[in-house]
Amino acid sequence: MALTETDHGRGLSLARLAARLTARLTAWRRDGSDRSVAQRSAGSAFLIRVASAGIIFVTQILLARWMGRFEFGIYVAVWAWASVLGPLAPLGLAYSAQRFIPEYRMHNDGDGLRGFVAGGRALCFGFGLVAGVLLASAVWLLGDRVPQGFVVPFLIAAATLPIFSLSMTQDGIARSFDWIALALVPLFIVQPVMILAVMGGLHAGGGPIDAVAALAVTGGAMWLVTIAQAVLIGRRMRRAVPTGPRRFDVGYWLKTSLPIFLVDSFFVLLFYVDILVLQLFVGPQDVAIYYAASKTLSLVHFISYAVGAAVAHRFSAYHVAGERTKLEGFIADAIRWTFWPTLAFGLLLLALGKPILMLFGPGFDAGYPLIGIIMIGLLARGAVGPADRLLNMTGNQPLCAAVYALALATNVVLCVVLIPRHGIFGAAFATAGAVVVESLLLFLAVKRRLHLHAFIWRPRGRG
Repeated sequence: MALTETDHGRGLSLARLAARLTARLTAWRRDGSDRSVAQRSAGSAFLIRVASAGIIFVTQILLARWMGRFEFGIYVAVWAWASVLGPLAPLGLAYSAQRFIPEYRMHNDGDGLRGFVAGGRALCFGFGLVAGVLLASAVWLLGDRVPQGFVVPFLIAAATLPIFSLSMTQDGIARSFDWIALALVPLFIVQPVMILAVMGGLHAGGGPIDAVAALAVTGGAMWLVTIAQAVLIGRRMRRAVPTGPRRFDVGYWLKTSLPIFLVDSFFVLLFYVDILVLQLFVGPQDVAIYYAASKTLSLVHFISYAVGAAVAHRFSAYHVAGERTKLEGFIADAIRWTFWPTLAFGLLLLALGKPILMLFGPGFDAGYPLIGIIMIGLLARGAVGPADRLLNMTGNQPLCAAVYALALATNVVLCVVLIPRHGIFGAAFATAGAVVVESLLLFLAVKRRLHLHAFIWRPRGRG
């Protein structure tokens, strides 16, 4: 059938629209401004974490079905301890990469920059090694008080802590150079793919599918990908930073990092305290159900992570340069990038939560109401965006630590009060309540200390 003049006009209009969109996208990708670079970094980090969430989610579903709720619960409980101790072992030095690297680069201090990249990684690996020895010693000293099924899994987790700590440091180094793919792909894409492949092979071949096997594969994969990441970072550093002498400002690093360590401690414990306390009152089966429900919300968590990963070092750079107007506009952008996707994905997961939980196996759908409860806290947290990163990157680490200390204390008290009475639902209410308190305190801290408005809804007349 011949095209009419109207159809031809519509075709031209669509072609022009497509051309304009393509041109704008090309210009945005080539734009070297801080805002565009941060948007691209946040988008890349989010896409990587979304892909990772999908791979990890499928892996967790398959592991839960293959292992059963009891063994899966042991795996989840032990890896929760590794996920707490691994990031905390470096004493804040891993996260401080986003503070020191922009500072050294802005002052053209190549000696300090080279010293931090080399010395920071060595220190963090050593701190992780100490943490691993302490964890293994604790398991040995506690003896029969550690259930038999947990002993070997905990020892495997202890052997993973050195490389876990190193991976945290390398993540911060790579993100400080805007090497988002190098920061995230090894740990969040390659590692879960390796776990899925090896555990799938064991299942197909009739091999052992239990907590010991799953933790051994998880730890081994982390060692391999982190070593490979170290090699790649070394190659890029040789191109990005001229060779020369190194200066190791260890005292300055630790003095600056210890307050950040306090913040990290409270933040990580706030993130995992529900599972850690839950283990004291319920069995591995209920821990598995709670974990499955919280894991369903992992995509929402990654929105905040992705934005924070992209903007933290920009906060530091603007603060050091005294560019307050840019800093104020940038925090407003970062909050918008956090809240609206959090709301959209949260509503989607509320709609699809029950059938998703049923994929884990029989009985897991009992955790569906937990999704709505936990989502309340995530929305509150999204409404203030990366306010914690803003405080840390502007020299307000002690204040941020105080905020997280109060939020953690709230969470612990609520967990101890509510979990014995309400089980996994008590843990969900405790977590949501603590995150609401945390978000309110972060808003007030930024308002009073920096005189900035860190909230999604802004007063009239403000950008």
